[in-house]
Amino acid sequence: MEQRKHPRLKGYDYGQDGVYFITICTDKKKKVLSEIVGRGLAPAAVHLLPAGKIVSEELENLRTRFPILSIDRAAIMPNHIHLLLRVSAGASPRPTGDTKSTSVIDMIRVLKSITTRRWNGLRGMAGQKLWQPSFYDHIIRDETDYLTKWNYIDTNPARWTEDEYYI
Repeated sequence: MEQRKHPRLKGYDYGQDGVYFITICTDKKKKVLSEIVGRGLAPAAVHLLPAGKIVSEELENLRTRFPILSIDRAAIMPNHIHLLLRVSAGASPRPTGDTKSTSVIDMIRVLKSITTRRWNGLRGMAGQKLWQPSFYDHIIRDETDYLTKWNYIDTNPARWTEDEYYI
Protein backbone atom coordinates (compact mmCIF):
# COMPACT_ATOMS: atom_id res chain seq x y z
CA MET A 1 0.00 0.00 0.00
CA GLU A 2 1.28 3.47 -0.89
CA GLN A 3 2.61 5.54 2.03
CA ARG A 4 1.40 9.11 2.30
CA LYS A 5 4.10 11.73 2.70
CA HIS A 6 3.79 13.63 5.99
CA PRO A 7 3.01 17.19 4.87
CA ARG A 8 4.20 19.10 7.95
CA LEU A 9 7.75 20.35 8.52
CA LYS A 10 9.41 17.78 10.73
CA GLY A 11 10.30 19.05 14.20
CA TYR A 12 8.60 22.44 13.71
CA ASP A 13 6.30 23.72 16.47
CA TYR A 14 3.15 24.91 14.69
CA GLY A 15 1.96 26.47 17.95
CA GLN A 16 4.69 29.09 18.05
CA ASP A 17 4.28 32.69 16.98
CA GLY A 18 4.37 33.14 13.24
CA VAL A 19 2.44 33.62 10.04
CA TYR A 20 1.32 30.66 7.97
CA PHE A 21 0.01 30.44 4.40
CA ILE A 22 -2.59 27.65 4.30
CA THR A 23 -4.45 26.02 1.41
CA ILE A 24 -7.28 23.58 2.09
CA CYS A 25 -8.96 21.75 -0.82
CA THR A 26 -12.46 20.34 -0.97
CA ASP A 27 -12.92 16.60 -1.32
CA LYS A 28 -12.18 15.54 -4.91
CA LYS A 29 -11.84 19.28 -5.65
CA LYS A 30 -15.61 19.65 -5.94
CA LYS A 31 -16.64 23.25 -6.61
CA VAL A 32 -19.01 23.66 -3.68
CA LEU A 33 -17.63 26.75 -1.92
CA SER A 34 -18.07 29.61 -4.37
CA GLU A 35 -18.41 30.79 -7.94
CA ILE A 36 -16.11 33.34 -9.54
CA VAL A 37 -18.20 35.93 -11.36
CA GLY A 38 -17.27 38.88 -13.55
CA ARG A 39 -17.26 39.26 -17.27
CA GLY A 40 -15.35 41.52 -19.59
CA LEU A 41 -14.05 44.58 -17.82
CA ALA A 42 -15.83 43.79 -14.55
CA PRO A 43 -13.41 42.69 -11.84
CA ALA A 44 -13.64 39.07 -10.74
CA ALA A 45 -15.76 38.64 -7.64
CA VAL A 46 -16.34 35.68 -5.36
CA HIS A 47 -19.99 34.67 -4.90
CA LEU A 48 -20.23 32.32 -1.91
CA LEU A 49 -22.38 29.21 -2.19
CA PRO A 50 -24.01 27.77 0.99
CA ALA A 51 -20.88 25.75 1.89
CA GLY A 52 -18.71 28.84 1.34
CA LYS A 53 -20.96 30.92 3.58
CA ILE A 54 -20.50 28.32 6.31
CA VAL A 55 -16.73 28.45 5.83
CA SER A 56 -16.77 32.26 5.99
CA GLU A 57 -18.79 32.23 9.22
CA GLU A 58 -16.56 29.61 10.82
CA LEU A 59 -13.41 31.50 9.86
CA GLU A 60 -14.83 34.41 11.87
CA ASN A 61 -15.67 32.05 14.74
CA LEU A 62 -12.10 30.71 14.79
CA ARG A 63 -10.94 34.06 16.14
CA THR A 64 -13.24 33.60 19.12
CA ARG A 65 -12.30 29.97 19.67
CA PHE A 66 -8.58 30.68 19.39
CA PRO A 67 -7.71 34.16 20.73
CA ILE A 68 -4.08 33.65 19.66
CA LEU A 69 -5.20 33.54 16.02
CA SER A 70 -5.84 36.29 13.53
CA ILE A 71 -6.65 35.85 9.88
CA ASP A 72 -4.71 38.45 7.91
CA ARG A 73 -6.14 37.46 4.52
CA ALA A 74 -8.49 34.81 3.14
CA ALA A 75 -9.94 33.75 -0.21
CA ILE A 76 -12.75 31.24 -0.53
CA MET A 77 -12.36 29.86 -4.02
CA PRO A 78 -14.75 27.35 -5.68
CA ASN A 79 -12.85 24.24 -4.51
CA HIS A 80 -10.24 25.48 -2.04
CA ILE A 81 -9.48 28.20 0.45
CA HIS A 82 -6.31 30.20 1.00
CA LEU A 83 -5.50 31.73 4.38
CA LEU A 84 -2.78 33.85 5.89
CA LEU A 85 -2.98 32.92 9.57
CA ARG A 86 -1.09 34.79 12.28
CA VAL A 87 -0.44 33.04 15.57
CA SER A 88 0.50 35.25 18.52
CA ALA A 89 0.79 32.71 21.32
CA GLY A 90 2.89 35.07 23.45
CA ALA A 91 0.09 37.64 23.45
CA SER A 92 -2.34 35.29 25.18
CA PRO A 93 -0.79 33.43 28.09
CA ARG A 94 -2.07 29.94 28.81
CA PRO A 95 -3.87 29.28 32.07
CA THR A 96 -1.65 28.19 34.96
CA GLY A 97 -0.73 24.54 34.66
CA ASP A 98 -1.72 24.35 30.98
CA THR A 99 1.22 22.81 29.15
CA LYS A 100 -0.60 22.07 25.92
CA SER A 101 -0.31 24.69 23.21
CA THR A 102 -2.80 25.15 20.43
CA SER A 103 -1.27 24.74 17.01
CA VAL A 104 -2.22 25.76 13.50
CA ILE A 105 -2.90 22.07 12.89
CA ASP A 106 -5.48 22.05 15.73
CA MET A 107 -7.13 25.19 14.37
CA ILE A 108 -7.46 23.75 10.86
CA ARG A 109 -8.77 20.47 12.28
CA VAL A 110 -11.50 22.39 14.16
CA LEU A 111 -12.37 24.47 11.08
CA LYS A 112 -12.68 21.41 8.86
CA SER A 113 -14.69 19.45 11.43
CA ILE A 114 -17.22 22.17 12.20
CA THR A 115 -17.73 23.24 8.58
CA THR A 116 -18.24 19.62 7.52
CA ARG A 117 -20.83 19.00 10.25
CA ARG A 118 -22.71 22.18 9.39
CA TRP A 119 -22.55 21.46 5.64
CA ASN A 120 -23.87 17.93 6.16
CA GLY A 121 -26.65 19.24 8.41
CA LEU A 122 -27.63 21.81 5.79
CA ARG A 123 -27.85 19.11 3.14
CA GLY A 124 -29.49 16.55 5.44
CA MET A 125 -26.66 14.10 4.83
CA ALA A 126 -24.36 12.75 7.49
CA GLY A 127 -20.87 11.48 6.85
CA GLN A 128 -20.19 13.27 3.57
CA LYS A 129 -16.71 14.70 3.15
CA LEU A 130 -16.33 18.39 2.51
CA TRP A 131 -12.52 18.49 2.64
CA GLN A 132 -9.59 16.46 1.44
CA PRO A 133 -7.48 14.96 4.21
CA SER A 134 -4.68 17.23 5.36
CA PHE A 135 -3.83 20.68 3.94
CA TYR A 136 -0.90 22.60 2.46
CA ASP A 137 1.07 24.96 4.66
CA HIS A 138 3.96 27.33 4.14
CA ILE A 139 5.69 29.09 7.03
CA ILE A 140 6.16 32.76 6.17
CA ARG A 141 9.82 33.64 6.47
CA ASP A 142 10.01 37.41 5.95
CA GLU A 143 8.10 40.47 4.76
CA THR A 144 8.75 39.74 1.07
CA ASP A 145 7.39 36.22 1.49
CA TYR A 146 4.36 37.64 3.35
CA LEU A 147 3.62 40.20 0.63
CA THR A 148 4.00 37.57 -2.09
CA LYS A 149 1.44 35.28 -0.41
CA TRP A 150 -0.87 38.24 0.36
CA ASN A 151 -0.82 39.23 -3.32
CA TYR A 152 -1.39 35.62 -4.41
CA ILE A 153 -4.51 35.40 -2.22
CA ASP A 154 -5.71 38.85 -3.26
CA THR A 155 -5.43 38.16 -6.99
CA ASN A 156 -6.49 34.50 -6.95
CA PRO A 157 -10.11 35.14 -8.03
CA ALA A 158 -8.95 37.16 -11.09
CA ARG A 159 -6.62 34.29 -12.07
CA TRP A 160 -9.16 31.53 -11.43
CA THR A 161 -9.16 30.09 -14.97
CA GLU A 162 -5.36 29.77 -14.84
CA ASP A 163 -5.39 28.31 -11.29
CA GLU A 164 -3.90 24.83 -10.80
CA TYR A 165 -7.17 23.84 -9.04
CA TYR A 166 -9.38 24.96 -11.92
CA ILE A 167 -10.68 21.74 -13.42
